[in-house]
Amino acid sequence: MEKVDNAKGLSDIELNELVNRYITQMTLDEKLDQMSGNGILKYLIKDRNFGVRAYPGGGVERLKIPPFLFTDGPRGVIIPGSTCFPVSMARGATWDIDLEEEVGEAIGKEVRAHGGNLFGGVCINLLRHPAWGRAQETYGEDPFLLGMLGTALLRGVQKHNVMATIKHYALNSIEDARFKVNVEIDERTLREVYLPHFKYCIEQGCATVMSAYNKMRGEYCGHNAYLLREILKKEWGFKGFVHSDWMWGLRDTIGGITGGLDVEMPRKKYYGKKLKRAIRNGKVPVELIDDAARRVIRTVLKFTTREDPQEYTKDLIGCENHVLLSRKVAEKSMVLLKNDRNLLPFDKHKIKTLAVIGPLANLKNTGDHGSSYVKQNKIITPLQGIKRFSGEYINILYHDGSDLEDVKNLVASADAAVIIVGYTYKDEGESIPLIKRGGDRINLGLKSEEIELIKVVSEIKFNSVIVLVGGSAIIMEEWKNVVPSIIMAWYSGMEGGTALANILFGKVNPSGKLPVSIPKDPADLPFFDRNADEIEYGYYHGYTLMDKKKCEPAFPFGFGLSYTNYNYKNLQAKTTVDSIIASVTVSNIGSIAGEEIAQLYIGFENSAVDRPLKILRGFKKIPLEPDESKTISIEVKKKDLAWYNPETKSWEIEDMKYSIYVGSSSSANDLLKIDINL
Repeated sequence: MEKVDNAKGLSDIELNELVNRYITQMTLDEKLDQMSGNGILKYLIKDRNFGVRAYPGGGVERLKIPPFLFTDGPRGVIIPGSTCFPVSMARGATWDIDLEEEVGEAIGKEVRAHGGNLFGGVCINLLRHPAWGRAQETYGEDPFLLGMLGTALLRGVQKHNVMATIKHYALNSIEDARFKVNVEIDERTLREVYLPHFKYCIEQGCATVMSAYNKMRGEYCGHNAYLLREILKKEWGFKGFVHSDWMWGLRDTIGGITGGLDVEMPRKKYYGKKLKRAIRNGKVPVELIDDAARRVIRTVLKFTTREDPQEYTKDLIGCENHVLLSRKVAEKSMVLLKNDRNLLPFDKHKIKTLAVIGPLANLKNTGDHGSSYVKQNKIITPLQGIKRFSGEYINILYHDGSDLEDVKNLVASADAAVIIVGYTYKDEGESIPLIKRGGDRINLGLKSEEIELIKVVSEIKFNSVIVLVGGSAIIMEEWKNVVPSIIMAWYSGMEGGTALANILFGKVNPSGKLPVSIPKDPADLPFFDRNADEIEYGYYHGYTLMDKKKCEPAFPFGFGLSYTNYNYKNLQAKTTVDSIIASVTVSNIGSIAGEEIAQLYIGFENSAVDRPLKILRGFKKIPLEPDESKTISIEVKKKDLAWYNPETKSWEIEDMKYSIYVGSSSSANDLLKIDINL
């Protein structure tokens, strides 16, 4: 029989034949072994820590079938020493598909260098409310943006023969109640809002899917046959395997296997002996076991029998190129929200003394300390980055902001001030039982002492820049009008301090755009209950809800300023058999080079059914020199205009006049508009 280690470059037909031969030779116990992780307790005892290795599952040593070797993300490989990239929300703010694929490649290389072959870090859950504790792990509030960036990450990871996992399927948008909450949702909302990004990733060949902890319509997602068997495997034709989220992702032996869950992670609790007993008692047909084992083996062999594009030596882990990539991503993710009087960029030849203030100014703060925590010692704090950039030119005065009288004296002697405030892993992140940290946010604004700090500094020194650190929208109505400049820096990875300094002093022109809407009032958001036993997810959230309610956000989805200015003109559109192609001329009318992100929204004002005013359906990043103009085209597939008709159980495209909006943000003030008939 052909050995796996010689079976390089198999075709799909050859791979299927090989897997079928293996299935006929395997014992029931060997098949059941494919359906779980190989335990975790022994590794925790040995390592005295979690996340320091890739954890195995499956595999048949007798037949030389390799195991899958799991490590988590999405900020990078969580094994210590790996490159710590900005969080996914920050990367969502880059709106840069090519850059996110580069990040995926770097992560894929480091997974392999660590000895892994399965990366569980493509998180594409939708942000329906900024209080969600794990908002930082996803790309934003819009399904299309989630899908485009999620597919980019998985493509990059899988180029290096690492299986990518998309998670958490599905409707996982509350953290504290994730183990119990039941999500009620109508079919249109499920299909049009909460599943499209998962489907995009399946169409791109994603290897594996992780089920969510929560329930949908009364059934845990790990047992949910409608989600796993009907939609994922039958309708979408998913050929890979589904594994549970860890520890509490499976609650019932028969419910799991009949519901479509192929692998229990990270150990045998409900599968293994319990599943074997259910088979012998006639409660589970062996055909379901064969299907699950076949899916696991086929997926593992598909990736482990391919030719590798390179070698994966340990020196790739946290290497210089990956660190520089992390810095580049951080630079492109920071969003300039306000810049009155063109305070920024600072001129380091004119500013002699700069005050750097705040509790987060000199803190190594890369985000959540849960399953996405990348343990990296070489983290550049904002203060370190600013000091390194300033060199001998500027006197840096630092204070953590704890004593306001000291702060007043310090600021009085400075030419300008940078105040760094926001959140840490203690305020938001993964909620882990018995560990008091993270979870969903209670307060959507800053802490009272930080607001007071901002007001005190601003009264003394109007030349103040507020740098916000956090995982999603931060409400700032109490103080935003008293400061001239605001930067949303997110959790910006190991090179965040360097990137911030480069933005502040103009070495880099900011180009980030918000992947979320920032409201003026929490009342403009959907209902959110962090301890809910049951909640209904509605059709509208984010910018679609604000459009529906006709309420103005503080900063709209897609918004972001630059140190230059851009102009849009000559919007045109045409149709082909399958697409709408819009073209627009974008000009840099300022004095420095920059990158603009042109966004295309489709409007449904003439729809016969209830639909959003507009939804994102395309975007393009455009580098422009001063006084340079470029005419760009953005293509929209007609199938992406469809709505889901629950009565016919089909997607339908309306024969009507559609609006085409193109511009610099989702705000009507920033968009050109034309109409087109299909």
